[in-house]
Amino acid sequence: MNFFESQDRVHKNTFQLVLLFTLAVITLIIMTNLLVMVAFGYINSEQLQGGDTLLQQMDWQTFAAVSAGVGVVVLVGSLYKIMALSAGGKVVAESLGGQLIPQNTDDLKQRKLLNVVEEMAIASGTPAPPVYLLADEPCVNAFAAGFSPRDAVIGVTQGTIDHLSRDQLQGVIAHEFSHIFNGDMRLNIRLIGVLNGILIIGLAGYYLLYSTSYSRHGRSSDKSAGGILALAIGLMVIGFTGTFFGNLIKAAVSRQREYLADATAVQFTRNPDGIAGALKRIGGLESGSKVENPGAPEVSHAFFAQGVSGLMQSLAATHPPLAKRILRIDPQWDGKFDVSDKPDSPREGGQGHGGEGEQKETITREELAKNVAAVVTGAAMADVANAIDQIGNPKLETINHARTLLAELPTVIKETAREPYGARAVIYSLLLDPGREVRRRQLEHLRTYADPDVFVLTEKLLAEMDGLDIKYRLPIIDIAIPALKQLSLDQYKAFRNNLVTLIEADSRVDLLEWSLQKILFSHLDGQFFKLTHTKPHYSHLGQLKQEIELIFSVMAYAGQQDQYDIEEAFSAAVKMLGISGLQLVEKNKITLSVLDRALQELEKLKPMAKPRLLKACAASIMRDQKILPVEAELLRAFSSVLECPMPPIVP
Repeated sequence: MNFFESQDRVHKNTFQLVLLFTLAVITLIIMTNLLVMVAFGYINSEQLQGGDTLLQQMDWQTFAAVSAGVGVVVLVGSLYKIMALSAGGKVVAESLGGQLIPQNTDDLKQRKLLNVVEEMAIASGTPAPPVYLLADEPCVNAFAAGFSPRDAVIGVTQGTIDHLSRDQLQGVIAHEFSHIFNGDMRLNIRLIGVLNGILIIGLAGYYLLYSTSYSRHGRSSDKSAGGILALAIGLMVIGFTGTFFGNLIKAAVSRQREYLADATAVQFTRNPDGIAGALKRIGGLESGSKVENPGAPEVSHAFFAQGVSGLMQSLAATHPPLAKRILRIDPQWDGKFDVSDKPDSPREGGQGHGGEGEQKETITREELAKNVAAVVTGAAMADVANAIDQIGNPKLETINHARTLLAELPTVIKETAREPYGARAVIYSLLLDPGREVRRRQLEHLRTYADPDVFVLTEKLLAEMDGLDIKYRLPIIDIAIPALKQLSLDQYKAFRNNLVTLIEADSRVDLLEWSLQKILFSHLDGQFFKLTHTKPHYSHLGQLKQEIELIFSVMAYAGQQDQYDIEEAFSAAVKMLGISGLQLVEKNKITLSVLDRALQELEKLKPMAKPRLLKACAASIMRDQKILPVEAELLRAFSSVLECPMPPIVP
């Protein structure tokens, strides 16, 4: 199952979730009405006529009122939770006691973790998600949370970095990246929201019981008090039933996804021993994978392994048994868990600060270069097609290439981009014009409007950044985005305004500058501004012919100069797409504002319609057997808007 099929499956699972939720609410409504009938029947037992039953005495207006009340309570409880989670994955991580790991941390174990996440992110063509550490949890567990890769975070327990080797850690992180790309995170957050509404009924019973125990009644009201007490206890029982339903729903949509994420992690790393070893470590540790935080049950379905225990969890476990997961990955497993004390294998000892030493221990730079060369030599065009096929599913060669890029990137730039002040300076440096007069105006603007320390740092970086190969632009952006997400709202607004001013300083906006701006804003605006999530609307590409014409025309003009070559590049894209009637748009009719509007519509495509569009764009690039940097960045910008993480392309 590829990235696009997985995204489409999430929409089907969402329908399943709505159906199960509806059935659970109907059951709760019936149970609550029966409880009200019994409670008030007991209170009014003296008024019952001879042979009349409770059902015959039922007031259907009361039934309707109770049903409406239960529905409103459940709906309000769910909407409240969903709104509370609207800020994305960081809310989930912080609710579990997670603390954000700084990108420039000096802790070697944390550095190892961040390096693994960074490599996986760059290989996947997406900025590294912020990483939160659950420092008070000695168990081995992890989770990914968020609505999309743009607001995703990864959470890891202290036990995970204490007890796992680098290969095992990479297997766990690859598993979590699978959840990010397969759309599982969005489903998980929706689960948290809707199930909160179901649990509200039980909380109502608890508070009713609490208030009843402190109220005072005379002898004449003993019967009423008893009825209310019975009602409160009954509501708590219904709440318990709601919890059971909630766990059943979690299990229904979670267990098979864990097997899929395990398999995807093996595909990512080409190392089944990594994730299998992590699962064996969990089985061999006294703390296992149990998360002690009180909020763990609410998030149990999002964990890497079973995070909570108890009768309810055993009846409807959100994760398959460890042994079954291990046997699917390692059929030759002897059934023994890993009880060793040392997490690191001999080849992984002695990590150095910054992660470069650590990377050498896993594979040397020469070996990495050889691996990448084997993929790239004589096959640049195949690399474009492979990048699209690897959306959401990067191969080991791509991960090794990402590791090479990180190893080759000058340390001063890499470390500077990992903290908020430096990240702004690095991005500003990427946009400084080579022309002396334009650059002078740009620097003068930064001197006036940028943070003084950021401006000074920008000037210091100029020599290093001016000599940087263009192939590092996208990796630098991916490294900088997590740090930029740590800015305050005012800092981000100033940064955003400065960015636009730098781009417009030469009175023109070229496609490289537009691509950089589009990638940054698509990942950062949602962090600082309340944006409405775009719902898939279009099933067929033929519904968006004008927008597709514009995209294909931009790709053709970006990579070609001769009119014949431009038309041939456009025709190659049209032929790959298989839709007739598309015409090349005249260059003077293309503006960036029109391009932005076209992408806003294309963003509404349903998942299964997106790969054909991206492959058609790739066909335009492949036509002349050359890949220009502007073509690579344009394709990355288009895919970023479509929420399809594009692995790096080697020009």
